Amino acid sequence: MAGKKKELGVDSMGIQKTMTKLDYLGDSSGQISLNLLGGLVGQLIYFYTDKVGLAAGIMATLLLIVKVIGAFADLFMGEVVDSTKSDKGKCRPWFLRMALPSVAAIILIFTVPKNISPSMQNIYVLITNLFLTCIVYTAIAIPYGAIMATRTKSVEERGKIGIARAASGYVVGMVVSVLLIPLTNMLGGNQAAWIKLGVIFAVVSGLSLLFLYKTSREENIEEESEKEEKSPFFQSLRLLFKNKYWVIMLGVNLFLNISSGLSMSGGAYFSKWILGNENLVALMGAVGLIPTFLGFAAVGPMVKKFGMAKTSQICCGVGVLGGIIRVFTPYSLISCLTAGGLMTFANIPIMCLSGALVNNCVEYNEWLSGKKLVGMTNSASSFGSKIGSGIGGALIGWLLALGSYDAKLMVQPDSAIYAIFGFSIYIPLILFVIMFFLFSKYNLENIYPQIVKDLKERREKDETV
Repeated sequence: MAGKKKELGVDSMGIQKTMTKLDYLGDSSGQISLNLLGGLVGQLIYFYTDKVGLAAGIMATLLLIVKVIGAFADLFMGEVVDSTKSDKGKCRPWFLRMALPSVAAIILIFTVPKNISPSMQNIYVLITNLFLTCIVYTAIAIPYGAIMATRTKSVEERGKIGIARAASGYVVGMVVSVLLIPLTNMLGGNQAAWIKLGVIFAVVSGLSLLFLYKTSREENIEEESEKEEKSPFFQSLRLLFKNKYWVIMLGVNLFLNISSGLSMSGGAYFSKWILGNENLVALMGAVGLIPTFLGFAAVGPMVKKFGMAKTSQICCGVGVLGGIIRVFTPYSLISCLTAGGLMTFANIPIMCLSGALVNNCVEYNEWLSGKKLVGMTNSASSFGSKIGSGIGGALIGWLLALGSYDAKLMVQPDSAIYAIFGFSIYIPLILFVIMFFLFSKYNLENIYPQIVKDLKERREKDETV
């Protein structure tokens, strides 16, 4: 392994590289499972209201409850990851353990029984979503986020991991958001059609986790685990809130996932009631591939020139511009495709880089307090992510209920139309403005090389004592 590392060389900061092309491919496969789980959850409001016939307001509230409980489950899972001791590492064993449960979870969310009362259907929805979100998704996402820090210390490689993960996950996300409605309509457009497609997605999820387990590994985790003393849960949280960069990324993940939740769940409503054809969601998704590919092509060069945080801030500015254009042209399909494309482009680098920006906080934690807190850093940040996606999905249901939305109507009232504008255009614009400000305060990259140098000197000093 030492010889292999020497062949890989060091990054621009002089930090040893550890990742091969196969490592990047295998690591990115985990995002396939996560984005299938998360992307399908993002479509559930539409599925429950328009295919099963459940009330939008109740569904929004239930799914938010699930997200809030799941957020606290993330904190617990972070503690579990930091406490895990295995010859396979702290994170890797969980990918194998969750392969079959991920298959079951995806199938169960669509198999809502028809011949029971609405109240029992609501209970079924709550239980199956708790299983998917609070157990399966959490037990994959927290170790998957944390393994970036235990896999490599190189900021350059972490950035590349983030890009590979985002590319893999975005392809899956686009398949779900673009093809789910047309494919289920081709299969009959009813609940049975969603179940059939769900089985296919479930198998893909399980296989992706098995491939991730087979190809992943962790660097020096046993040695570092023995040296680092375990911190009590609430002490770990207090230490995290002293890390200003982690607090910034907590906010970014919160607002980014509100936006993502709105985007995943709101497209079908906008296509159906504003543009007049729900199948246009496929056209928007297909055209959206252009700014997506441009975003992935641009993120590498932008990071080299500006750094990760500045790149993210610039992209937030692009998102603000796209949002302003859409405010003044809300009914235009062309505006939806072009200005919406600017907002899509803006999201790509932020998606690519947020994980690396979070995991850079691990070394800052160690520099400040002597505690790396790998699992807790990722789980507490994921807390904000899950609350954000829950709020995003719930906002759609609440705004639709507030706007007197009724899926059975041929024409929606003006109040429902304004509600759709709210979660499709106005709220995403406001979120980009907030994230622009947050990224302006993140300057960890400027001091990261000195932090790594200081930590190395501390370890060498400890070894000589």
